[in-house]
Amino acid sequence: MHMTRIDAPTPIARRSGRLLVPVLGLGAMVVSMMQTLTVPILGVIQRDLHTTTAGASWLTTATLLSAAVCTPLLGRYGDQHGARRTLIGVLGLTLTGSLLGATTDTLPWLIVARALQGASTAIFPLAQSVVRDELPRERLPGAMALLSGTLAVGNAVALVGAGLLTRGATPDFHHVFWLSAGVSALTLAAVAAVIPRPRVRPGGRTDWPGAIALAAMLTLLLLPLSQGARWGWSSAPTLGCFASAVAAAAVWVMLGRGAGEPLVDMRMLVLRPVLLANLAGFLLGFAMFSQFLGISALVQLPAPPDGYGFGATVFEASVAYLMPPALVSLAAAQVAGAMVRVIGAHATLAVGAACGATGFAVLAAAHGSAVAVIAAGVLVGVAVSFGFATLPAVLAGAVPVGRTGIANGINSVARSVGSSVASALAATLLAVEPAAHLATRASALPAEGRFTVCFALGAGAFVLVVLVALAGLTNARTFVRTRHETRPPERWKTWH
Repeated sequence: MHMTRIDAPTPIARRSGRLLVPVLGLGAMVVSMMQTLTVPILGVIQRDLHTTTAGASWLTTATLLSAAVCTPLLGRYGDQHGARRTLIGVLGLTLTGSLLGATTDTLPWLIVARALQGASTAIFPLAQSVVRDELPRERLPGAMALLSGTLAVGNAVALVGAGLLTRGATPDFHHVFWLSAGVSALTLAAVAAVIPRPRVRPGGRTDWPGAIALAAMLTLLLLPLSQGARWGWSSAPTLGCFASAVAAAAVWVMLGRGAGEPLVDMRMLVLRPVLLANLAGFLLGFAMFSQFLGISALVQLPAPPDGYGFGATVFEASVAYLMPPALVSLAAAQVAGAMVRVIGAHATLAVGAACGATGFAVLAAAHGSAVAVIAAGVLVGVAVSFGFATLPAVLAGAVPVGRTGIANGINSVARSVGSSVASALAATLLAVEPAAHLATRASALPAEGRFTVCFALGAGAFVLVVLVALAGLTNARTFVRTRHETRPPERWKTWH
């Protein structure tokens, strides 16, 4: 592997150093915006494009698959060729997808637009690489925490923006894509102006066979998770995809062991801190979407006596029930960054996960009270924020600087898989089934106990995160090197 020396940052980049973290935080906000952008407007899209529920669901599936495939590949590309140029490329794809979605009136092109937007998930691991390379050791916990906190803000902006832009008698989904285009263009300009060029770029070749095998494995795994509720969990397509995913995983491992510069070094994945951080990431993604989907579905159900929900509109659900956890998450991320410096990443992760388990326990036991639902959502929001703030710190202490992007990329994929499992579970447990015999509402509500099960599983996920943090990550190092320390840890010397 060769190292390429890059010219020193320009005076403009040096003067803009204090803007580095806010600009990267804006990029992290784009990530979460693209993930939740179409959730409130799927019904509007389905009506305007005259498609079915199954057809509209591909808008979510396309984003999920694109994110899973692009995130590790682009994270590794950023490690090799520079995070700045990769960030600009990813934001260019996101902007293109947003403009396409804002101008198209056909479902196939809208699915393509959502796939392009899905590439934005790679921004988060790339941003972590930038802060690790550019900031001194003492600023890293706070910077990583701020990036994590803005993820929750992006969810809130997308939900509230979609609710506001589609209010009225004739809602138009194109307005929501214009919003995403504006945010993407602003972020692209800010990244190009503020993020400095790297001083050293490792270079290297892209492991295309490994990338293709990894993409095939993730696609074959996530596709049935997103469509299994419609295909049937015991159907031939679902079982066939899962079996093919196992075969693709075996091929990926084989190719990785034989490659000179593998996309993902298998020995990195089995390092205890990395392995447990990815397990925690999976559980975090599962819990986050269990809360998001569970509360969204619950509060929009009819209020008594027709049901047991709160009769909220999409806009009311976003502002009253989902916005408070998002706002608290931003502040909680800064607290988490300070706690990482004082008590360590593993203890901070455990504290946050304990808050999340408590929040889900309240949701399971008292989801008939609006106050309890909001308070419980805030506790879960704190837990998610703590998780996003601490896992990059664990990974930063476990892998060399040149592997930060791919390590965080794989962790993002683990969260995506967890989110997909939660989405599949919610689609199975909380689905509203047609019932023509109802006179006033053409739907049969899911049994209330199913929400209790959903929330109890979220609590269980956070309990497991507590155990992982306290039993497995207690010896994990945090921020073992700064940008000036280039010698890898002893355990990496035999890898290269």
